[in-house]
Amino acid sequence: MEFALDKFTLDSGNTAWMMTSSALVLLMTPGLAFFYGGMVRGKSVLNMMMMSFGAMGVVGLVWVLWGYSGAFGPDLGGGLLGNPFQWFGLNGLDDSQSLMLAAGVPSLVAVAFQATFAIITVALISGSIADRTKFSAWMIFAGIWVTVVYLPVAHWVWSGVGLLGPTGITSGLSTPIDFAGGTVVHINAGIAGLALALIIGKRRGFGKEAMRPHNLPFVMLGAALLWFGWFGFNAGSEFAADGTAGRAWMNTMVATCVAMLTWLLTERFRDGRATSLGAASGVVAGLVAITPAAAAVDTFGAIALGGVAGVLCALAVGLKYKYGYDDSLDVVGVHLVGGLTGTILIGFFATDKNSAFLPDGASLGLFYGGGVTQIATQTITALVVLVYSFVVTAIIALIIKATIGFRITDEHEVTGIDLTTHGETAYEALGARVSSEVKS
Repeated sequence: MEFALDKFTLDSGNTAWMMTSSALVLLMTPGLAFFYGGMVRGKSVLNMMMMSFGAMGVVGLVWVLWGYSGAFGPDLGGGLLGNPFQWFGLNGLDDSQSLMLAAGVPSLVAVAFQATFAIITVALISGSIADRTKFSAWMIFAGIWVTVVYLPVAHWVWSGVGLLGPTGITSGLSTPIDFAGGTVVHINAGIAGLALALIIGKRRGFGKEAMRPHNLPFVMLGAALLWFGWFGFNAGSEFAADGTAGRAWMNTMVATCVAMLTWLLTERFRDGRATSLGAASGVVAGLVAITPAAAAVDTFGAIALGGVAGVLCALAVGLKYKYGYDDSLDVVGVHLVGGLTGTILIGFFATDKNSAFLPDGASLGLFYGGGVTQIATQTITALVVLVYSFVVTAIIALIIKATIGFRITDEHEVTGIDLTTHGETAYEALGARVSSEVKS
């Protein structure tokens, strides 16, 4: 059913799909809270979950005030940033300016969908600094980071006129492909997590004492919610309920299945057993890797991306022990490595066959007769985002560290951040024991 609205024609089917997709993607952040919350120790679970919920509050407000306008507003010049004051508070934004105009989806629905991406990108970073971060500092960081890192990167890649878009720095090669956020979300968040982990420092006892997940059912529940919501993340990024969305949906399913299997196989050969944590982590690795390529590869490409990501991410999560950085919940190993894997492998597997979709100006992948052009484009795009996000995140973190401080005290870390920061504990028995220890 369609209704004419001046220069805009409403497509109620596409609009209903995008509202549903927005709700699915928003659900991913509480899902992430369960995933991360289960992975930390029992004395930190509430704080870990609060970091995700806190990101929802801060980024949601920023997004409707100046965030959407900064990412998708009229370019200020050079493809660097949209005008954050053009639609401040969403004032002046009408449906003729909808990001999803061609699909017949109103502007406010487009704003809502993109808000959920910004929220979860910030929330992802929190896993790298679990157990030891001031909640107040995290909330301040979230607002600054989404403004000075996420907004420019989203504008570069997705605005259509940005630095890494069709007319950007790779225009002499081909158009970069990032269907649903390999660079904007996962590489961006993954490398930011590494910068924070390096600047804030290791948890007390890191590498010396066991820091096992306290609740693996929470981890698996979180992974399930993420997988469920991710169908809105990827299939929704078509902005329409059509065959390309169907291709993205199917690729999301199969790549994730294969990544989980290859992660478990890697564990089996390396450690002698396959684990529930590995299954949940493999699911997320597959989801991350297929995200940029969801509509640009066929079924065989999705299988290949998922298989490679499952192995590489399973191996990458151990690098923190080798190199001595405390990426608490493997944001680097899963999101940075998985994002790089999916983004670069598009250059090998991109195809316009079997219902796959390539944007105008993109090249076929190497294995489909396209040469190395798209590989070069994808690599350049990934490196630009990686360097920018790392440098600017480090600057933000150093300023916060030098002013209000980014880390809780050693005493509070040992006692438990849930009790000392929030005055709560997730489990009554644990709270009684910790309170007794504090009094003695």
